[in-house]
Amino acid sequence: MKYEFTTDLEQAKKLDQEDPLAEIRDHFYVKQGQIYMDGNSLGLASKDAEEALLKMMNVWKTQEIDMWTPYFHYGQELGNQCAKLINAEENEVLITGNTTSNIHQCVTTLYHPTKERYKILVDDLNFPTDRYAIDSDIRLTGYDPADAVKVVKSPDGKYIDEDAVIEAMTSDVALILLPTVLYRSAQVLDMERITKAAHEKGIIIGWDLCHAIGAIKMDFAKVQPDFAIWCTYKYLSAGPGSVAGLYLNKKHFDENPGLAGWWGNRDDTQFQLKHQFEHQKDVSGWQIGSPTMLGMAPLEGTLNLINSIGMDKIRTKSLKITSYLMFLIDEKLAKYGCTVGNPREDDKRGGHVCLEHPNAFQICSALKDRNVIPDFREPDVIRLAPIALYTSYEDVYKMVEILEDIMDSKSYEKYSSKRSLVV
Repeated sequence: MKYEFTTDLEQAKKLDQEDPLAEIRDHFYVKQGQIYMDGNSLGLASKDAEEALLKMMNVWKTQEIDMWTPYFHYGQELGNQCAKLINAEENEVLITGNTTSNIHQCVTTLYHPTKERYKILVDDLNFPTDRYAIDSDIRLTGYDPADAVKVVKSPDGKYIDEDAVIEAMTSDVALILLPTVLYRSAQVLDMERITKAAHEKGIIIGWDLCHAIGAIKMDFAKVQPDFAIWCTYKYLSAGPGSVAGLYLNKKHFDENPGLAGWWGNRDDTQFQLKHQFEHQKDVSGWQIGSPTMLGMAPLEGTLNLINSIGMDKIRTKSLKITSYLMFLIDEKLAKYGCTVGNPREDDKRGGHVCLEHPNAFQICSALKDRNVIPDFREPDVIRLAPIALYTSYEDVYKMVEILEDIMDSKSYEKYSSKRSLVV
């Protein structure tokens, strides 16, 4: 979409006055004087999440063991709410585990290698945990990742070539795992096109939604992937290390879970405590251990808030505010060697902007000392995420002003280029 932006503060204030989501900011704990641009790594705490957590604490205090009765299916109930974000059927989505354990669960369930078809297709830009899990699961089947992992190389180190992915779908490929939104460059892949191509070749395909869920609109009823996994602590603001999400297409419900556990047993026989697993044949059958109620509760609060707004409005603001940020980078920072390293097209851009500069790490350090919280990714990317729910246009304007001062004064040069533990 074309926007008419200017470089003056008054427009930023006007954009905030006209923002239909402006009042949602009050639901979040936004520190006064701080500009938080790292919600694509850890979303801010919300009052809704806090209320849901305290409610669960009170249930524990007052109901003790009896709390299991109303919350026995909590993972599925939260999954039903999460399903609305991706337009999946309710019984296809589950809140359980973490991103990596859910990759293991889906891959060990759906990867059935044969002599002729045993390779797993991945890209070389995805978050490394996905690759670690794939390599591990391949070893468990007796294959060597050096042979069984087929990697589609990025042509430029920034973006995935969708045509190259489809071309790599040869007859020896059994399964594919790809990111929906690239964590570095914010590229959005065409899930529908790639999934259709995979299925035409008889290949199982799954998607990592970690940087997509809560940031972009998705339609799983249309795409029909085989599986998907995601975390909930980024755009969903469910808390650090919060319980993750798992989608399994209902056509696979007759499969035996790769990693079976007692919480995936049939409801009617679970407490008979048999030593033979009886699989619950919906997505809840892929649960392993007892759900972590206190870890899941904050997600209930944020999902209630997000679903009350709707992904249409969230995505509309996200696209506009990231467009505004890119405009200001072009107008105010390009002269200092700063460039935009993410796709500019609305349908190809996720929820964050990638500001690239050779001294990106030092600039990040300078920003933090000015009470701006960015995110650095190798080799030269400053990720800036103006989150639709709590970032204002004035935040974006003031951050760029601070960046302009840092670049003009070269104050970043006094900071070390040595990486810290968490960047």
